[in-house]
Amino acid sequence: MPEGHTIHRLAQDYAARFQGTAPRVTSPQGKFSDAADLLDGAELTRTEAHGKHLFLGFRDTDWVHIHLGLFGKVAFGDAPAPAPTDTVRLRLADATSYVDLRGPTTCALITEAEKRSVHERLGPDPLRPDADPAAAYARVRRSRTTIAALLMDQKVIAGVGNVYRAEVLFRHGIDPYRPGRDITAAEWQAVWTDLVGLMRDGVRANRIDTVRPEHTPEAMGRPPRVDDHGGEVYVYRRAAMPCHICGTEIRTAGLAARNLFWCPACQRT
Repeated sequence: MPEGHTIHRLAQDYAARFQGTAPRVTSPQGKFSDAADLLDGAELTRTEAHGKHLFLGFRDTDWVHIHLGLFGKVAFGDAPAPAPTDTVRLRLADATSYVDLRGPTTCALITEAEKRSVHERLGPDPLRPDADPAAAYARVRRSRTTIAALLMDQKVIAGVGNVYRAEVLFRHGIDPYRPGRDITAAEWQAVWTDLVGLMRDGVRANRIDTVRPEHTPEAMGRPPRVDDHGGEVYVYRRAAMPCHICGTEIRTAGLAARNLFWCPACQRT
């Protein structure tokens, strides 16, 4: 499932190509046809992301709510658009560009009030200017749940997925099994600040890189990572491989319905 930086990047890309225009809106698959007919030729006025939720604003009050889930894909291209396949849930197209959405968990036309209810059930997003890290910490410090599970709970903090969870805990030497209530305010502020920086970098580069300059392949004289995830990381998907810092074997285990990765030597606190 895409992490929050990907959704914020998509919001930027939709805006760059279509904001201020009145694109053709169609649903070749047919599952969004009624809503597409209502939006066809309407101006795309704004785009927004919150965690893993994408919002496309048309006119003044209409919103398309998109959640990619595990299988959703978005593909942009230049005009002329090719003939769509019957897997395309939503296509926007104008004289210069097109974009196809396939396989989302959610693609729905919603009102302003319905959009507000989505925001209300989500935790603060490190990439949003209105985010309040204290609100997230208030939930963390009351919980006996592990910090690794809390970081994946979108009601606590929105947009963090399996990669950012594993990597930020490693970068701060935090045992992923520590209860949230044992995370100090200073530790939480450091984790939050780091997430803001890492995720902003992710939006810019459109990939996740979490290793510090002194731990890059060039700096360490090691081979670059080969993985379909793409970025340089410390522990994610590196089970049974040596830690870049101490050489200890990276471990993995299931936690919060996903595979957790950590270094038992570097993450003792």
